[in-house]
Amino acid sequence: MEIQNLKGNHWSARKVDHIYIVSVSNHSNIVETLTNFVQDQNIQAGEVTGIGAVSEATLRFFNPSTKNYVDKAFKEQMEVTNISGNVSEIEGKLTLHLHITLGREDYTALAGHLLEAKVQGAAEFILYPLNTRVIKRKDQEAGINFYDFEQ
Repeated sequence: MEIQNLKGNHWSARKVDHIYIVSVSNHSNIVETLTNFVQDQNIQAGEVTGIGAVSEATLRFFNPSTKNYVDKAFKEQMEVTNISGNVSEIEGKLTLHLHITLGREDYTALAGHLLEAKVQGAAEFILYPLNTRVIKRKDQEAGINFYDFEQ
């Protein structure tokens, strides 16, 4: 078993064999920080999962009939009960596609595509890199990005 400790801009991590355990610093932005992490580690494809707590989050919802996104910001303390997503390349840039479920103080939940969230407490992730490069391209008919395995 190979273990390596890593430190970067607003994150620390432990690499165990080929899997990463990542902690995002308190008061940091999750998507910005994890993007910095995957770029730093040159991870071109993989799976991300995580938990934590945030004080604000901006979620996005895709309406397939209009092919438009609707964004909504929430500013309150919330538990991150799950973040899941993937790493791929869109237009030559490493990109995280993350979805999140947030628990509110009244025990209701919010969910959607995560644009950004600010950590208030802990943010803990496990990243499973894949030994490949995965590209997404926008499908004009659907209005969203899909994997393009021909690239």
